[in-house]
Amino acid sequence: MTEPRLCYQTIEFGDIDIHVCTLRDKQEFHDPDGVAEDLGISSATWPLFGVIWPSSLVLAHYIQDRGVGSKRVLEVGCGMALTSLLLNKQGADISATDYHPEVQAYMVRNTLLNNNPDIAFERVDWADTTDQLGKFDMIIGSDLLYEDEHTALLSDFILRHANDHCEVIIVDPGRGRKNKLGKRLAEAGFSYTQIKPASTDFLEQPFKGYILQFVRKNDPA
Repeated sequence: MTEPRLCYQTIEFGDIDIHVCTLRDKQEFHDPDGVAEDLGISSATWPLFGVIWPSSLVLAHYIQDRGVGSKRVLEVGCGMALTSLLLNKQGADISATDYHPEVQAYMVRNTLLNNNPDIAFERVDWADTTDQLGKFDMIIGSDLLYEDEHTALLSDFILRHANDHCEVIIVDPGRGRKNKLGKRLAEAGFSYTQIKPASTDFLEQPFKGYILQFVRKNDPA
């Protein structure tokens, strides 16, 4: 089994350049010890973590435009972690998580490419209630709702890691499950809005999805 072929690119956010090493395309595969297979990740889905998806670009540009201030931020299902790399470059308090066993190695490589400090990372299954991530003021992610069961798993994961005052931003490309996620988080006390990106000139194709915004402002019991 040969090593996967890689691609190096620079993505511009105003006067900030983010350098990323990704898989060359969605046909790459490298799991010689069967680590991903043991986690239930097939050869067909293995490379999906390793490319920059349109939703990831939308999320990064949206966060760049609005900023996060001093909030403690978690990127969920980060994949190539473009937004985490951008926030890290800006000195934000950013942590990231993903289920794929290769994500952390690429994150380390890419933080080095950008001459930035390490990003706090934990490999997490959304169903695992014993992770060490803690609570966050903002939880972000892109293109997370691949399967019907992901709606409940993601919403429960968010609720475990959301501070009493928390904002959640999810970019969804239009997989048909956003309203179910919205209903579950609304039932937990979050307000829910969805907007279209102000501009997607940085994408090659029109973006048909939405930016989902959830806000909870509870007083601690």
